[in-house]
Amino acid sequence: MARRALGPARLQLVNATRAALNASDTALLVACSGGADSLALASAASVVAQRQSRRIAAVVVDHGLQSGSAAVAEGAAVQLEALGVEDVRVLSVSVGDSGGPEAAAREARYLALGAEAARTGSTVLLGHTLDDQAETVLLGLARGSGTRSLAGMARRVGPFLRPLLGVPRAVTEAACLELGMTPWRDPHNADPTYARTRVRHRVLPMLEGELGPGIATALARTAGLARDDADLLDRLAAEAHQRVLFAGTLDCEGLAGLPRALRGRVIRDWLGVNGVRDVGQAHVAAVEALVVDWHGQGAIDVPGLAVRRVAGRLTVSA
Repeated sequence: MARRALGPARLQLVNATRAALNASDTALLVACSGGADSLALASAASVVAQRQSRRIAAVVVDHGLQSGSAAVAEGAAVQLEALGVEDVRVLSVSVGDSGGPEAAAREARYLALGAEAARTGSTVLLGHTLDDQAETVLLGLARGSGTRSLAGMARRVGPFLRPLLGVPRAVTEAACLELGMTPWRDPHNADPTYARTRVRHRVLPMLEGELGPGIATALARTAGLARDDADLLDRLAAEAHQRVLFAGTLDCEGLAGLPRALRGRVIRDWLGVNGVRDVGQAHVAAVEALVVDWHGQGAIDVPGLAVRRVAGRLTVSA
């Protein structure tokens, strides 16, 4: 591919991608939907890979949930090849129904991408932007899920890396214009049935109008601060967990002496270790009452198990 001059938007993306990579990211695997964010990321990653002698490939995941999805996937592959990404794979995945269509599609997509990363020894680049981060923070705030939810998406988790978390969506769209590319517009992104769509098209614009510009940037900054706090609390909770853990049970006296922020995390982690999925705050609060409001109450039911206080210890049973 002939070398193109970098316009201002593409230059910003190239700089962001280069800054996010480290020496271990020798092979890059761009996850691309054909939308503006992932196409723009692929363009930037291709430039960085060429300049730094890193291997690059791309994967287009076809969820098969919409009519014509195979054609959309093939169109994205053609555009990726035009960007200079020679190794492009289209993966068809089977989407279940657990947790709703969005969650099921996300789970299937990440499983496929994780498998490709393991097979090729690659770092998977995801095209989430600053606007996506702001939306995630608002959704977490609406759920009342606590500090970890407000922390939004991490820049790096396992093989997955999000180089554009500090870059507004407007920049990825401008980069596609610079490239002369027409990105795919996912109709789900305009469907008000989805909470994220309502946040994107109604809530954030309303906040910008009422509170002034820069809301998305402020929310993304909040995510970074919340992540720092959540990481520290999780580390302290893991240490506390070991101090109050005895042969698989939790010592109630030791738990009662912990700050509430740590006690709730220890209980949540302990339930998770015992195989409890979808632990909600109501479950944690009910189990916590066995520790701080003990008056001889019976077992607390959590998904798949029962928690009891026996001889000053919390125990689980089927």
